[in-house]
Amino acid sequence: MSRFFRQAGDSDSDTEESDEELMSSDDEAAQKPPASKPGASKPIGMSRFLKGAASSSSSSDSESEEYGSDSEEDAEEKETRKKSRFLVSGEDDGSDEDVKRVVKSASQKRVDEMEAVGKTIENALKINDWVAISNEFDKLVRMIERQTNVAEPVPSFYVRTLLSLDQSLNNALAKEKEAKRKMNASNARALNTMKQKDPEAFEREYATAAATVSAAPKPKKVKVSADANEAAEDDFTTVGKGGKAMQFTAESIFQNLQLIQEARGKKNTDRAEQIKILEKLLEVSATVYQRVRVLLGLISSRFDYNSSVTTHMPMELWSSAQREVDALINVLTSNPEYSVEETLADYDELAERSPEKEKGGIVRIRGSIISFVDRLDDEFTKSLQNIDPHGTEYLERLRDEKGLYKTICLSQGFFEKTKQIDSLARVISRRLEHIYSKPDAVVQALESSLASSSATPSVTLLASGTSKALIQSLCVHLYKADNGALRTRAMLMHVYHHALHNDFHRSRDMLLMSHLQESVHSTDVATQILYNRTVVQIGLCAFRAGLVRESQATLQDIFNTQRVKELLAQGVHHQQRYQTLTPEQEKTERQRQLPFHMHINTELLEAAFLVSSMLVEIPMLASIDNDEQKRKTVSKPFRRLLDFADRQVFSGPPESTRDHIMQASKALQEGDWEKCRDLIQSIKIWSLMPEAASVKEMLSKRIQEEALRTYLFAYAPHYTTVSLALLAQTFSLPLRAVTSIISKMIWTEELAASLDQGAGVVIFHHVDTSRTQQLALSLAERLATLIEQNEKALDMKQGGGAGWGDRAEGGKGEKRGEQTGERKGRSERSRGAPRGGPRGGRGARFAQGLGNRMPGSTTVHGR
Repeated sequence: MSRFFRQAGDSDSDTEESDEELMSSDDEAAQKPPASKPGASKPIGMSRFLKGAASSSSSSDSESEEYGSDSEEDAEEKETRKKSRFLVSGEDDGSDEDVKRVVKSASQKRVDEMEAVGKTIENALKINDWVAISNEFDKLVRMIERQTNVAEPVPSFYVRTLLSLDQSLNNALAKEKEAKRKMNASNARALNTMKQKDPEAFEREYATAAATVSAAPKPKKVKVSADANEAAEDDFTTVGKGGKAMQFTAESIFQNLQLIQEARGKKNTDRAEQIKILEKLLEVSATVYQRVRVLLGLISSRFDYNSSVTTHMPMELWSSAQREVDALINVLTSNPEYSVEETLADYDELAERSPEKEKGGIVRIRGSIISFVDRLDDEFTKSLQNIDPHGTEYLERLRDEKGLYKTICLSQGFFEKTKQIDSLARVISRRLEHIYSKPDAVVQALESSLASSSATPSVTLLASGTSKALIQSLCVHLYKADNGALRTRAMLMHVYHHALHNDFHRSRDMLLMSHLQESVHSTDVATQILYNRTVVQIGLCAFRAGLVRESQATLQDIFNTQRVKELLAQGVHHQQRYQTLTPEQEKTERQRQLPFHMHINTELLEAAFLVSSMLVEIPMLASIDNDEQKRKTVSKPFRRLLDFADRQVFSGPPESTRDHIMQASKALQEGDWEKCRDLIQSIKIWSLMPEAASVKEMLSKRIQEEALRTYLFAYAPHYTTVSLALLAQTFSLPLRAVTSIISKMIWTEELAASLDQGAGVVIFHHVDTSRTQQLALSLAERLATLIEQNEKALDMKQGGGAGWGDRAEGGKGEKRGEQTGERKGRSERSRGAPRGGPRGGRGARFAQGLGNRMPGSTTVHGR
């Protein structure tokens, strides 16, 4: 037998056998398995767990030898277990060496885990291993947090561990300063990390929890009501700095406010606990001064709860802050002897103040109400940016705008009463931003909440009568302000509101007279976005009014950039092949995005632009007679789509808005105006316009007129005379309308013809030019183009930077464009060709389209 397989009667002398005898006994044991007679003693070599009754009396002196050879015993155990797993007798189940199973509760297991971690920390302290200490300490803190989450008391050994850890940390820091040879970098970093972890906070938490647990009665199996839970919560005591209990009384309000103010902004500050403390202080405040001070601190703490720039405040905190701002304004309105101002001299913040003790009888308190209003508005906008606009949560959040608008109007009335000019201008601008882009019904709903306000502003919808009058009065107040940025935004919002209500000429004239197109490039990004939105709204207004040329000229620049959504702050910049945005730039772009309910529908915008371009471009294409003129386009985006559609071998039924417009353009080129009308009117996007029926009727009429123009341009070289009655019948137009259109074309020299109203015909004039005359005309056109490019380069070099037609009120660009167009007109008239195409570049185009006054560059391209 091996020395590991002893029988029950073996003595200690068995261990002194020679190695040779042991090996021989092993071989014999392997060859002859032991018998399993009922009364015979079993060899222990079968397994150490399969012992007979006599094995319990073996000597304890051999235990050290057995423990020292566990690895060899395990190897032989596996081999022997395979042979004797079925040879276990029933009496082996009662062996003395069987370990008894102890059942522990989940709480006891958690305590054992924490004790094990504490012992690991103690062992690491002995060898000065601060890396292990830091890791185990973090693990222990998480276990303690788990204890508090399951409402179990913190073990007492945790405090002892903290005390020993604090003492060891101080000793290690002292030795580190005195030692010439410093510890390694990783250990030093771990030591500094442990230095920043304050064990006093945990001691205070444990003392509070222990006191609460000891004072609480023993639990009983009874049903606990809600009132009992509230009473249990009142048993907890708020602990301040140094572990002292905070007293919530009117006398200690200022001391508590100072403590909260000192802890504000520090690391590991419990902001939720600060808000609870301030709420309790608000309940015990006795005087107006105390209430104002606590409200100022409470509102600031709510805004400090969310320090992240990218995320928004929770809805509950925002609503609470909004109610407290209203309460603060109402308190100050009811007590005019108290004033909150931003810049004040220092005063004792720990002493009670009253109007009787102050100079002038007014208690001035340091604070800023307008900053609270601005932050409320910004957080509301940020929340709308981060909520899915297609869900119900967005609509629920949008309902809070009515309360926010009421707060803004309350603050406006307060600033008017206290004559705070700067704050009043800022809050009026905030009010304008909520109503300038909304229809009358929404503005009336917002204004309806002001009837019961205690601080109603001087200007309301009820006092002004209409939303236009309300916007007018608010903007006039900002026009008189000293803040140039607010004046610029007020002008743009005023123009936007006029364009939204289909007053195109007034909105256009106001924008031109303001000369904002010359200085908007130097403004901030938000103002540039507002400028782009205003110009786009003017273009839509011109389209709804049937002024397709003005609409096309206004919308052209923004569509030429192919960045419509980015320029309107309705989408992030599309990264091109060689252009990438850094994470900071992309984050900044997303913060600029407008809420979804303020978006201008880009599909509707594109439909208006392409239809306007079709009505302008198709007659022009029919009027030109050489390839060089065809290369000159009015609308490059439209021409690009039209060329792509022409290259298609097969075109199926139209599906998208672009398909409808491209097939309508082909039908208009072929003279089938009815098919063009049906395709344009079948576009579903027109239903988004408030006056969809009138828009469709207007488009039908304009398609008929432009089809007549296209027909005259295309077939004038082939006819000598054309009957007016035939034209009226062909295009379903009144005879008077046909006569008016042809007369206008003759007057503008677009058509070389004369009108014989007595005979009711149009007489076309044809002049055949020689080859020399054709070459001379081509040379004249190229020279005119060269002069135009040189003058444009000269303007850019002199610092104008505006380009053709970018100066309002009859600028140089328009004048040069008209001169160039006049030269082209003379060359065309000399050969009898109908006058058409781009007349003198962009300056002449805008002079023709917007009454010689609309700026050429109507979009801020760079942000």
